[in-house]
Formats: sequence, C-alpha cells, structure tokens
Amino acid sequence: MANKFQGTKINPTKFHPSQLPFFAILVSFSTLMLLPILFIINHAFKPRSELFAYPPRFFARRPTFDNFQELFTVAGDSGIPVSRYLVNSLLVTTVGVFLAILFTALSAYGLSKLKFKGKKFLFELNTLALMFVPIAVQIPRYLVIARLGILDTYWAHILPMIVMPVAMFLIKQFIDQTPNELIESAKIDGASEMQIFLYIILPIVTPAIATVGILAFQAIWNDTTTSMLYIDSESKRTLSFYMQTLVSTRGNVIAGQGLAAAASLIMFAPNFLLFILLQSKVMNTMAHSGIK
Repeated sequence: MANKFQGTKINPTKFHPSQLPFFAILVSFSTLMLLPILFIINHAFKPRSELFAYPPRFFARRPTFDNFQELFTVAGDSGIPVSRYLVNSLLVTTVGVFLAILFTALSAYGLSKLKFKGKKFLFELNTLALMFVPIAVQIPRYLVIARLGILDTYWAHILPMIVMPVAMFLIKQFIDQTPNELIESAKIDGASEMQIFLYIILPIVTPAIATVGILAFQAIWNDTTTSMLYIDSESKRTLSFYMQTLVSTRGNVIAGQGLAAAASLIMFAPNFLLFILLQSKVMNTMAHSGIK
C-alpha cells in the first residue's frame, strides 16, 4: 500500500493527473453558478421577439441595445431626472457602507476583547437577531424611524441598514483569533483602546471588513422598501426604487419586459463588479470565520 502512493503529493503545487476528478467537479459547479449571471446579461440584450419566444432561448441570437434606449427614453420623460436618483443611491450607499463597517467593527471588538457586564447576553441577542427576516421587523422599524423624526430624510435610508447582526458575527470571529498577549503588550507600550483597534485589529480583520462592505452595499443599493414606506419626496428616493416603479407603471406588460431586463442588468452590474474585486477577501472570511 505504501508503494502505491509513494511519490504522490496530497496537494501538489502544479497540475497532476490525480487532480482531474476535482477539476471536473469544480468546473461543473462553476458552470452552474455562472448560468444565472449569463442569463441576466443575455436577457437584457434580447429583442422583444426573443423575450417571448417559445421555446425560450438562453442566448440572444440578435443582440440589441433597444431595451436600454427605451429605458433611458422613458426615464427622460419623467419629471425628475434619473441622475437625481443615481446621486441619492450613491450618497446613501457610500455613507451607509462606511457607518455599517465602522459600528459593526467597533461593536465586534468590544464583544470580543473588552470585559464588561452583560457582554455574553448582548452577543446572544445578536445571534438571536439572525433569525429574523427584514419583513418581520417592518412595523417596529417604522415606529422607531417615526419616533426619531427621520421620516422623509436620507437618514431613513441609512440608519436601519447599518445594524447587521451577521456582519458583527463574522468580524467578531476574526477578532477572536487575535492573541490577547498582542493586545496586552500594546497596552503596556501605552496604546489606547482606539489605537489598538485602528493599528492592530483593523489590519487583521480586513477580509471580514471587505465581506461586510459587500453585504452592506448589496442591502442598501438594492433596497426599495425604504423609498416606498419611509420617503414621501420623490427627489429623495433611490435608483433601485425608480427602476422598479419605472417598469411596474408601464401600461403594457409585454413592453415592460424589455425595460425590466435592462433595469435588472443595471442594478446587478455594480454588485457583480464589487464582488469580483473583493472576492479573495470574501473567501478568506468564509475560510476563517469559524476557526478559533
């Protein structure tokens, strides 16, 4: 038995014929994961005749930009320019992602390395919050926003989105791996808690922060509920809400399918590009979030 495996590496650094079965499985799964992305892209460039073709075709045979031209034509006929919705989305997404990362990382550091009464209870409460879907807390969220007096303001877009229990859990798992001796030595050298957080903790949890940034970006960029329930002024609504209403208010359902396909690709593209840029950080987070 020993001679059978002699000279074979468990994890070779270069290609080895023994890796072929693994490559076959990985390529198959990768293809399945790419199909929805390819469908969104192809669907947006299909002419109207192919959108309703039977049997349906996966790839566009005659790609066209007509759906995008129609989308921007309809958008140009509205009272408020589409650039206003885009600016609103960029503003609330940028501020929201920054605050989500800041408060999530600070709270994770406190629950991981600081000692105070009720720390375990707060962490269990955060874990319990993972069970609730957004729709389950819609009414309490509205009451809180109304009591704070931020209805019909940009803060209604931002504040509900910066509290992310799953993000705090991921960052805390990363911080838990930081040796306490390293923090104690920094305190002996005179470093404050904020200096320890900025110069020791943040560089260590960079992969987790990148993952939190993606999660926060997706939640805020694709959010339509806030503009629908908490915002009355049309000039303070976001691009995702505008794209949704632009498609849904079309009188002809068939004509609206081309607009919906183009709008879906426009809203999907930033999420996809951001994930491609930060995917290595996300993989590190998934690999280390459960390691103690």
